[in-house]
Amino acid sequence: MTELDWQRLRSERGPALGILDVRFDWMRHPTGERVLKRLVLESVDWINVVALNSDGLSIMVDQYRFGIGARTLETPGGMVDAGETPLQAAQRELLEETGYGGGAWSSLGAVQPNPAIHPHLCHHFLARGVERRRAPQPGPGEAIGLELLDLAGIRAAMRDGRLRHVLALSALCRVFPLFPIDGYDQPCEGS
Repeated sequence: MTELDWQRLRSERGPALGILDVRFDWMRHPTGERVLKRLVLESVDWINVVALNSDGLSIMVDQYRFGIGARTLETPGGMVDAGETPLQAAQRELLEETGYGGGAWSSLGAVQPNPAIHPHLCHHFLARGVERRRAPQPGPGEAIGLELLDLAGIRAAMRDGRLRHVLALSALCRVFPLFPIDGYDQPCEGS
């Protein structure tokens, strides 16, 4: 097959789900033989922040995630509000979730969270030398704890399963040498 692009024949709005909007696209297969209905979950862009204090410790958030029904350890993050740039959203989210701000900011690039169903980006930022400015002020749907971790602490959280959020790991991998890690490079059972 030389042509890999699918042709969109039509789109239909589905329900609005709060932070996501549903869209259905009818797409013609590149061979032209079939038309398939595809689900797209639209959202504004997202951000994640690797925030380091003056000691080089990463400010991490501990919060309950409804999808997995458990708490996770993550980098601070959130959604880009209307009228904000991704950098402004990152600075706002860091201050809201952790109470930390200031520092020197740089972009780490962006990733596609799940291009099979999401058209938006998640922008990663590094904030060096952040300082505690105030108490955290999480949103009404958030309950957040804080942990300050060095590289060894981040690796330990990965090993014990507290740190599995792919977008947090993607951002952290752009700052810290997370792999290979003792225990992660061991052969799997049965291999």
